[in-house]
Amino acid sequence: MEIKVNYLDNLRLEAKFDDFTVISDQPIRYKGDGSAPGPFDYFLASSAMCAAYFVKVYCNARNIPTENIRLSQNNIVDPENRYKQIFKIQVELPEDLSAKDREGILRSIERCTVKKVVQTGPEFQIETVENLDEDAQALLMAEPEEGASTWIEGKDLPLEQTIANMTGIFERLGMKVEIASWRNIVPHVWSLHIRDAYSNMCFTNGKGATKESALCSALGEFIERLSCNFFYNDQFFGEEIANSRFVHYPNEEWFQPGPNDELPEGILDDHCRAIYDPDGELRGSNLVDTNSGKVERGIVSIPYVRQSDGETVYFPSNLIENLFLSNGMSAGNTLPEAQVQCLSEIFERAVKRQIIEEEITLPDVPLEVLKKYPDILEGVEALEAQGFPILVKDASLGGQFPVMCVTLMNPKTGGVFASFGAHPSFEVALERSLTELMQGRSFEGLNDFLPPTFNSLAVSEPNNFVEHFIDSSGVVSWRFFSSKADVEFVEWDFSGTNEEEAATLFGILEELGLEAYQAVFDDLGAPVCRILVPGYSEVYPVEDLVWDNTNKALLFREDILHLHELSDERLADLLERLEETQIDDHEDIITLIGIEFDENTVWGQLTILELKLLINLALGQHEDALDRVQMFLQFNDNTVERGLFYQAVNAVLEIALDDELELDDYLYNLRRMFGEDTMDAVVGSVDGSVRFHGLTPTNMQLEGLEKHQRLIESYKKLHAARAALAAQP
Repeated sequence: MEIKVNYLDNLRLEAKFDDFTVISDQPIRYKGDGSAPGPFDYFLASSAMCAAYFVKVYCNARNIPTENIRLSQNNIVDPENRYKQIFKIQVELPEDLSAKDREGILRSIERCTVKKVVQTGPEFQIETVENLDEDAQALLMAEPEEGASTWIEGKDLPLEQTIANMTGIFERLGMKVEIASWRNIVPHVWSLHIRDAYSNMCFTNGKGATKESALCSALGEFIERLSCNFFYNDQFFGEEIANSRFVHYPNEEWFQPGPNDELPEGILDDHCRAIYDPDGELRGSNLVDTNSGKVERGIVSIPYVRQSDGETVYFPSNLIENLFLSNGMSAGNTLPEAQVQCLSEIFERAVKRQIIEEEITLPDVPLEVLKKYPDILEGVEALEAQGFPILVKDASLGGQFPVMCVTLMNPKTGGVFASFGAHPSFEVALERSLTELMQGRSFEGLNDFLPPTFNSLAVSEPNNFVEHFIDSSGVVSWRFFSSKADVEFVEWDFSGTNEEEAATLFGILEELGLEAYQAVFDDLGAPVCRILVPGYSEVYPVEDLVWDNTNKALLFREDILHLHELSDERLADLLERLEETQIDDHEDIITLIGIEFDENTVWGQLTILELKLLINLALGQHEDALDRVQMFLQFNDNTVERGLFYQAVNAVLEIALDDELELDDYLYNLRRMFGEDTMDAVVGSVDGSVRFHGLTPTNMQLEGLEKHQRLIESYKKLHAARAALAAQP
């Protein structure tokens, strides 16, 4: 994690990281102002709070209340060496707590991350640099040994060279990528989480049999998502970029809908129109992109090459971001390498969907076959030793597709997790299934999966696949676990050179009667491809283009960002539009308008229900406000402070709507109950003198929205690099 420190007045310092700011000071006796704890005080507090956190996690998992548990830490300083200290952590536990749980709580404290880092002894490297934003590899692993050259199947360059090339891309862009976490709790199964140190909304995960291959995986995914603009899906780019010569790519084209909002000529082809507009309901306005929101510019579209004949077809950016998510994009050392990974991913998701929705029972991989891959078998046996039964399945559907499956069963919870992996090599596909299973997960994290079901509707409904795509948290049929397989086991092999493998995978699509469309993005210095297979590789239903399009944000974004400036008439109009569109009241405003608010603010927690409630209050619509505040209190998962505010609003509205009650008769005790500041805000909200309590004013320039501004700054680095390359002769 990158922590940037700014100097404030006197000895006060400001440390900024993620969405947080921490202020430190020094005591007056050390010439400070004593306005905040000192840096060492924060360090001491961190270990105590970390220990308390692990106690809380232990207790929550076992429904043990923590009201009567107390924890303290004292540091005992050696009089002869003040840097040698004992951190003494003491826990006071209720008398009726079992001996087993007492021991469990003590063991949980041993897991404290701060404690483990201190005991291991961190290494400090101190240096001067020309620019803090440079040195892209500074936050990654240590430099490999000179001359090291590690090759793995499927890669056209050694891992060390791949890592160097990819970090060079970040350096040229002015991005610093950091490793937030590593995991290696099963032999030969590594995973990590990396992110942009400046804008942590840009992040990826990687997995592999070694730490180097896992890092390559994460870096490659990061570059593919930069190149395909995936980090910025559904997000507002800001007015500066929206008005630029190009918004997404220099080779984009803009198309104007027809006079009656018809789809314009020039976008999609007949094959795609039959899939995406089968009933003639799709309109041009459905395809205006969310990122720019420039309705007057038309429909921004990206050129893709049709695999069957090499013709260029323009796909609306809006269509891609609404239906495909991250499916079918990959970076590689060479274009064929990227194509193989890209197509493998498409088959993995499509075959997984077919197996889950059709409740297909897969054949087990025989033990004699597994023994050919001892590292993979060791990882499987390690999970079995932890108490998780593992099923290793052939998901090729009789040798048709290069897909494998590793499924974990959790006897502690009854949940299951079916992990799929794909690659032309049987071994690589199997390895990916296993590493995907444990990517970013602890053993405790395996408790979160759902039990199987015999309800066919539950496994076949579209949102179940979306859940499987996002984090594999969807439900699986019990029929999947039958010992009677629906297809025979095949020890398949589609492997060859990357060029041969890409040709084979494209050939499978052709045999299925499917058309593929490819865009290549190499402007950042690495070949990245995105492949769309209409009618096959979408994640969301095609109907979403009409009925749940992300560009509904354009109906609300400007008014919501200018909420404090709207007249009563415009507020009433906004409320009417929110009602007419029938958007789920529990959807958050971040998702609705594509703006990243700090989640620790009222904006960051704001839902459509609460926004409607605040508009009701601003317009003096007390009966509607009372209905909504009661609904809010019933389903509230907001902060305690916000919940208390609305408890007070509920009471004041009840009084205001009862002709026999007078607010003055209750104010004294209401103020004692909720506090002076809260009641001033509540009374003002009800009488109309306070509007939108807790929401700080902003606008289309996104003033005060630092989190979203950081995201835009991240995208501007990409945009500038593309513009500079396009300007070259």
